[in-house]
Amino acid sequence: MRLRSVDLNLLVALNALLEERHVSRAALRVGLSQPAMSNALARLRATFGDDLLVRTPRGMEPTTRGLELADQVRQVLRQVERVLTPDSGFNPSRCEHRFVLRMSDLLSLLFLPAIARALLHEAPLAALEVVHLSPAQTVQALEADGCDLALSMGLAHGGSIARQALLPDRMVCVMRQAHPSARGRLDLERLLALQHLRVSISPVDSRFVDDALTRMGRSRRVAANVPHWLVVPEVLRATDLVAVMPERLADVLAREADGFARRDLPLPETAFEWALYWHRRHEGSAQHAWLRGLVMRAIGTPRSRASSVTPTKPRPSPPVPAKP
Repeated sequence: MRLRSVDLNLLVALNALLEERHVSRAALRVGLSQPAMSNALARLRATFGDDLLVRTPRGMEPTTRGLELADQVRQVLRQVERVLTPDSGFNPSRCEHRFVLRMSDLLSLLFLPAIARALLHEAPLAALEVVHLSPAQTVQALEADGCDLALSMGLAHGGSIARQALLPDRMVCVMRQAHPSARGRLDLERLLALQHLRVSISPVDSRFVDDALTRMGRSRRVAANVPHWLVVPEVLRATDLVAVMPERLADVLAREADGFARRDLPLPETAFEWALYWHRRHEGSAQHAWLRGLVMRAIGTPRSRASSVTPTKPRPSPPVPAKP
């Protein structure tokens, strides 16, 4: 296929079609009429030699080829936009960019309200897309320009990824206030005698509990695995299960609902730092520097710590006394 024979505007239509999975909505999104978008889909099918999207009882669904193209097309359009958009004299109030931010549901609960509020205030024409990726997928997305920034912790990466420490945190054990173990010191034997609720999609508690116990030749009793943090408070409230979580999340639970107790973990290392990650290709971008600054300001990162990139290895934070 010769590039000169391809109308690159069709990639804009393809991206909208693959994301909306609806011809009329895709047309509205890119400012085309419905017949024009249908015509674009026909041309795309001819160009790629594939249906790309097919009608099903559930609506339009991408073909295997369509799914393969989705991320590639999105990345190409982001790179073209970056090339064609002048970075000098960047003005957030006129920015119409769609920023992609990697956050788990835990981090979204902690930080997304403030980030969204700041973005709407400073760049009302911009858009925000939040994606939840595994650590390995996060690094791949940063390398492939699939996301602008990632909020995570302890992310293993190469020298092409920059890291900025954001906020200190530590892991604590949380249970309902009336739990038999809610009073007194929680030593290792008491911790291991409890039944645990684990969030399987999150590596945080596994990294600080399961890995630490494995090094000690011990293991905990995981009575239930759930895929998301959203259900954790209700499960803890209804059972004698306990959960290990970041203390900042425990603080949110304490503000939003009564009836939870927290205890220090009787393990050697419980402190860590939430961090911001991005690809070094963006180091000289005024737009990207503004975005990083917006995120740091929104979540309250002190300016003195936001001025430089920290080492790859997280620095341990001093333990924070447990709250009653």
